[in-house]
This record gives sequence, structure tokens and C-alpha cells, in this order.
Amino acid sequence: MTSRQRASSPGRLPQRVSSGRGRAKAGVVGLVAVALTAPFVGPAQAAGKDPAATGHRATQRAMDAAVRAGTPGVTAHARDARGTWSAASGVGNLRTGEPRGKNDRFRVGSITKTFVATVLLQMEAEGRLSLDDSVEEHLPGLVRGNGNDGRAITVRQLLNHTSGLFDYLADEKYVETYLLGEGYLKHRYDTLPPEKHVGVALAHKPLFEPGAEHRYSNTNYILAGLIVESVGGRTYEEEVRDRIIRPLGLKATSNPGNGIHLPRPSSRGYSKLFQDKPDRIDDITEMNGSQGWGDGDIISSAADLNRFYNALLRGRLLPPKQLKAMKTVARPPGTPDAEYGLGLARYTTSCGTELWGHGGAMVGWLTMAVSTEDGRHQLTFNYNGDWDAPSMAKIMDAEYCRS
Repeated sequence: MTSRQRASSPGRLPQRVSSGRGRAKAGVVGLVAVALTAPFVGPAQAAGKDPAATGHRATQRAMDAAVRAGTPGVTAHARDARGTWSAASGVGNLRTGEPRGKNDRFRVGSITKTFVATVLLQMEAEGRLSLDDSVEEHLPGLVRGNGNDGRAITVRQLLNHTSGLFDYLADEKYVETYLLGEGYLKHRYDTLPPEKHVGVALAHKPLFEPGAEHRYSNTNYILAGLIVESVGGRTYEEEVRDRIIRPLGLKATSNPGNGIHLPRPSSRGYSKLFQDKPDRIDDITEMNGSQGWGDGDIISSAADLNRFYNALLRGRLLPPKQLKAMKTVARPPGTPDAEYGLGLARYTTSCGTELWGHGGAMVGWLTMAVSTEDGRHQLTFNYNGDWDAPSMAKIMDAEYCRS
């Protein structure tokens, strides 16, 4: 996450620039920062419950503008004191021209991290672990080698990205094999266990001593998911389902396991996989869900994500102590302007409105879910194309900076 979080979305996408990722190398970014334009412009549609619909015209216009700029389609859901509003713009299928659906399900990417952090904080409230436990206590012997030491890293440091662990999505070979070009198309159906991701990360030296800086790393949440399983004695997916999805009635939300399909209703997802062919757009809708896991595998809808963050921020999922910890942003000396808590980010719009939530990027998808701190005004929206993250800030501003 960037300082004073604008609309960049932590996730699983390659930064499409030749100088690229980490501090100097091409690869996957924690935030998608480079906008590319696709040629397609599609029709817009919107529907809502009056009177709320009349209060979101600027948001609809910003969504339409994103489509005119090249994003295939946008789906959104908002809720505030006037009610709920659902809208869509553009298309969900470039081949058929079918419009983007208002109730679409999509891959949420790193928004998964808020679910994982919530489960671990619930476990802390139950006395089953402490945020100050070392990773070694729960995953003995796993984080070792190349200067990496699980004995020196705490659960808290995983959740707020101050562990110093290398982001496995920054590994150049991993990127070329699983996230770009022919590599992605060849391996999109491969099952990848979380231990593989950990192994990729531990082949690299740590980026800094634990606690010295804040640096977004998807590896942290692979380990967090494994700790959920160690403490709970069952799968991470079962814990998320029984602690969050079922109690909140999130009927459009699921963990895909190693399934490759999106549940219906859903649109197609699109990506520009080839850096040397910026106008080429590939349909990447089908992919093995295990390639995300605890750092980014969940499938959901905009309405479900609003329900989740509403419940979270209004104290339905965590006691006050744990919710306060979740909203305590990491500000180590090396990165004093960080705005990331425990699986929850703080954003500020251009008009100064402070929001809490998370962004998510997955190959083919960009998502933003944000809310005022009291949970009363929420917006979640999703692009079914992954190349125009910068325009997401304009949609947030349109929703929260209207007069």
C-alpha cells in the first residue's frame, strides 16, 4: 500500500513496466500503478432503490468514464443513510457484448487479507494466540534460511506487513511462470499449495529486520493462513466460512479451493498479459483458485463485501480491543507515513474524507471496498479488467466528495 492510500490496490498483478518490481525488478506489485488503455467502450446501465440512486450520479459518471477509458466493465454497490444503490457500466463479455451485471461475483484478490486478519483477531480474543507470538510458535521450523527466522517475526508483523519477508509475487521466475504471457496461459490451471509460495519467498533474503519498515508482502498472509490452520486445527477456508461467511449470510462469498470457475452470476475477466503487446487482451476468467489462497483467493460480490466491512467496522465481528488493534496503523521508523493496520488500510480521498477498507488485484480483476469508520457509508466496486487502477481513485472521490 502507498502512503495516504489513494486507489492503488494491493494484489497479485505484474507491474507492466520494464523496470518493474521490488525496488528495481519487473514483477508482481503489491499495488497496481500503471494504467494501460484498451480499445473497447461499452454501454452503461444503472439501477437503485430510490432515493439513494439519485445521490450516486457522480459515481455512475466516474464508472462510465472508466469504461470510456478502456476498462471493459464496472460493477458497484453503495449503502448510506438513504439506502442501497447498485449499478454497472460497460460489458461483462467482450465477445458477446453482454452488459456487466450489478450482482456479479468476482475474484476479490487481497481483500481476502481482511478476512484472514479478522479470523486471527477473533482467535486472539478467545485466548488461543497472541499477536506477539512468534511465527515459530505456530509454524515451527517453517520460516528458516537465507537470514529468514520465524523466531524473530511476530503474528502482528505478518498482519501489518512489517515482517521484512520477501513477497513471493516479486520473484521474477514466479511472475514469468504464473502471471505473465504464455507462462500464465500454460499454468493457469495448476494447483499451487501455500507451502510452494512460502518456499519461493524464503529463497530470498529478508528485505529488512522485522519491525524496521512497512513493506507490503503477500507472503505474510500465506503464513497467516497457515497459522489459522495451526491454531484452529482445520482448514483456513472452514474457519472463514464458519466465523464470517455463514454468520453474516454472505451468500455470494466463497473460497474456491482448487476450482477454476466463477459461480454465477459473473462476468468474464480480462488481462493484458503480454508486455510487448499492450493492445492484446486475454480472457483469463478461468484459473485455479489455489494460486491465491490466504493472500487473495476469495470470490465475492460488491454487496457482500459491503455487508462484511459494515459488520467489521461496527463491531459485530471483533471486540473493541481487537478492532482497535486492527485500525492501529504500522509506522516503523523506516516508513513513518504507512497507513496499514492489521489487514485493514486507511485511505484519504481528495476532499479529505477518511475511509477504511482494502483494495484487491487479481489477474483480470481490480476491486476496491471502502467505508467510513462508522460503517454507515460504504462503496465497493470491481473492474473486470486489470490495467487501469489509477481511475479507481476518481470513483472513490465521486462517491465521497459529492456536495
